[in-house]
Amino acid sequence: MAEVAAGSPTLRVCALYPDLMNIYADRGNLLMLARRCEWRGLGFAVMAAGLGEGVDPDAHDLFYLGGGQDRDQRLCALDLVRTKSEALHAAADRGALLLGVCGGYQLLGHRYALAGEEIPGLGLVELETIRSDGPRLIGNVAIEVELDGPDGGRRVLAGFENHAGHTHLAAGEQPLGRVLKGHGNTGSSGLEGVRRRNVVGTYLHGPLLPKNAWFADWLIATALGLDALDPLDDTFEDAAHAEARRAAGV
Repeated sequence: MAEVAAGSPTLRVCALYPDLMNIYADRGNLLMLARRCEWRGLGFAVMAAGLGEGVDPDAHDLFYLGGGQDRDQRLCALDLVRTKSEALHAAADRGALLLGVCGGYQLLGHRYALAGEEIPGLGLVELETIRSDGPRLIGNVAIEVELDGPDGGRRVLAGFENHAGHTHLAAGEQPLGRVLKGHGNTGSSGLEGVRRRNVVGTYLHGPLLPKNAWFADWLIATALGLDALDPLDDTFEDAAHAEARRAAGV
C-alpha cells in the first residue's frame, strides 16, 4: 500500500448513519474509496455522523448516505431534518459532493410517501418518492451517464436495484443517467437517479463503487478538485464491471 506523500490531498468523507443506512453492503463503497486513495498515495479520512450528531459543512469533501429499512430510514430522515439539513445545504452550496444511494437517494428530495405517512427529505433536489403497492423494482440494471471532469464522458454504470418507491423528478431536474437495462426511477420513465451539480443520487447498489471503479475515481477527483488521478492496474476492477454489465444484459 502506498504511503501518503507529503503535501498530497486527503479525501475527507462524512458517512451519514453508517450503522443504520447500510442494508446493501453500502460500507463497501467507503472501502473502495479508501483503497483507491491509498493506492495512489492520497490521504483518506472518514468520520461517522449518527443520530443527534451535527456535521460541519466545511470539514468534508464528500458526504455519503446509504440505504436502509423503512424503520431506520424514517429515524434518519427525521434526524436529518432536525440536526443536519442546514449544514448539508451549506456544504452543497460551497461545492462539496453529496452521494445518496437507494434510501439515501430518496432522502435527497422533499418527501417519501408510504403507507399513509410522509417521511421528510432534505430538499436538496426537486424530487419526491411514492411507495407503490405493485411489484418491487428489482434486478440488475445498467445506465448510461455523461459526466464532466476527470474520468468523465459517456460511460456505463452497472449495479443492482431493489426498491418499492417510485421516484419522480420535477421539471428541470436532470437524471444521473438513461436506463439501458432495468427499471430505474419509476420503471417507465427511462431515467435513473438524479444529478444537480455536486448532488448525486442513484438506486444502484450491490455495492455501487466496486462494480464501477471509474465512478469511484470520478468522485475522488471531483471532490478533491483534481484534474487527473494516477492510473492504477484495474484488471480485477474492470472484470467486476464487465460482469455487472453482463448480468444486466449490456
